[in-house]
Amino acid sequence: MDTPRPPSLSDLLDADWRALMLNIDPVVARRRARNLLSPRFAPVVLIRVAASLHARGWPRLAKVFSLLNFVVFGLEVPARLKIGPGLVITHTHGTVLGAREIGACVTIYQQVTLGARVADFAFTPALRPLVQDHVTLTAGAKVLGPVTLGHHCTVGANAVVLEDVPPHALAVGVPARCVASTPSEVG
Repeated sequence: MDTPRPPSLSDLLDADWRALMLNIDPVVARRRARNLLSPRFAPVVLIRVAASLHARGWPRLAKVFSLLNFVVFGLEVPARLKIGPGLVITHTHGTVLGAREIGACVTIYQQVTLGARVADFAFTPALRPLVQDHVTLTAGAKVLGPVTLGHHCTVGANAVVLEDVPPHALAVGVPARCVASTPSEVG
């Protein structure tokens, strides 16, 4: 049985571009060349290039692209982090994406932190959050430890998530609690 090939760098960037364009005025969206340098797309390009280089066995060069993202955009993302297609990062400064894995079609706002509850410089996946598909992390959300953010959930502004968030839930508060659990209640 054939295993599906992983998406190419081009496939991922095309999906990321389409996801971003869903959130932008259609007239502006047609100006792709100008938007390639957008602070909403250029950091995603750097994330994808770093991940591609890391996957191809060039970890030091990958780290250069990750460092460039940190210096220019204030976005900290390890090159080894697996991120599905359709990533949208609305504002980058102060954002740390130290998750175990991030699924497809995830939208991340500014100053979001995904990471372990303790200093983990070895990047141990078992200590980090798992973000499933179609998740929205709003401004200032903090997701710490080995928790799972379920499909189509939303983490509210400045929420501190320390426990799993079920699919289609809205998590708010410090510590976060779920206040809605169906798509009609969330949206």
